[in-house]
Amino acid sequence: MLRLIRTHLAWKVFLSYVVVVLVGVVVLATATSLSVPAAFDRHMAGMSAMMSGSNRPMTPAQGIGVGDVEAMGMDLFSNYRAAVTEAFSLAALAALIAAVLASFFISRQVVGPVQRMMVISHRIAEGEYEERLNISGNVQINQLDELDQLALTFNQMADKLEKTEKMRRQLIGDVTHELRTPLTAIKGYMEGLIDGVLSATPETFQLVYSEADRLQRLVNDLQELSRVEAEAYKLKPELISPAGLIEIAVNHLKCQFEEKGICLETQLSADLPNVFVDKDRILQVLTNLLGNALQYTPTGGRVTLSAESTKSEVVISIADTGIGISPDQLTLIFKRFYRTDKSRARVSGGSGIGLTIAQALIKAHHGRIWAESAGEGKGSSFHFTLPTG
Repeated sequence: MLRLIRTHLAWKVFLSYVVVVLVGVVVLATATSLSVPAAFDRHMAGMSAMMSGSNRPMTPAQGIGVGDVEAMGMDLFSNYRAAVTEAFSLAALAALIAAVLASFFISRQVVGPVQRMMVISHRIAEGEYEERLNISGNVQINQLDELDQLALTFNQMADKLEKTEKMRRQLIGDVTHELRTPLTAIKGYMEGLIDGVLSATPETFQLVYSEADRLQRLVNDLQELSRVEAEAYKLKPELISPAGLIEIAVNHLKCQFEEKGICLETQLSADLPNVFVDKDRILQVLTNLLGNALQYTPTGGRVTLSAESTKSEVVISIADTGIGISPDQLTLIFKRFYRTDKSRARVSGGSGIGLTIAQALIKAHHGRIWAESAGEGKGSSFHFTLPTG
């Protein structure tokens, strides 16, 4: 079937060139048949004018009659038309042969990359994402022809599919690991209680509860991620003070920062304008970013939450003195389930869900979010913008 499709495509392209040539030949033949009599009449009129202007008129006494002149004209017209037709036939045949050969080679040039793309697309559909199309032109997009641009776009699509597949596999591995850890702990505690190894004390029940709570948080994060990516939520924007939002977020996490021995401070510009946002969603973003800073900042570190206004937006920043981010990972940390340190468990480093959710929510508010870091061990900062009222 695939070979038949390729053959049909090649023949369609090939025949399209031939049809164009045949249409040209038909038009040329029609134009020639219509123009030959008029051209011949003009030619004969010119000859008659030359003969009438001569001082030697043609008379029957000179041996040429009127009938002979008419017969001579008809014979001349026939010969003239035959010569034109012969010349046209030879020219049309040569043009048709040249067009057929050119059409064949051009169609091969057009169909070849399409056939290659079809083969690779079938392999991608079967789960093989490694192969790419060759680009014959200049690598600059504005200097590529249409087929090379198509090949470049196809390769970009294949790259994204390959990355998506890798993230899907990473997701399966991460979720499996994160679910297995609390479930194993809960099972172990319950077996200990059943066998009498562990006593039914409030401390034991608290351990079981903490593992169940950890499991619940993971499930909630996954559910929230699916809702955010599907845009299955409705924003309820209102005018609100950014200083008030920051105060709520800081008060919510202040105790956790104190328990870990991290200094949390705020630096707010005076006269910050109100922002038109969904209060609960922006609090969720602030909580995610502050929680992220809390996770990756060691004891004795510092986290600074600042806000300043520009012409049409407010910029909120969370800077920490934590482990930092390498430059090659700055563009990846907002991807689903991406973690800068693959060896970290969710309890210590998260799965990257919070940053992905934060990015989606900020984009829904028509804002921007980005990360900056001088490198590993040099801290990092996250910034996002909100539209003013």
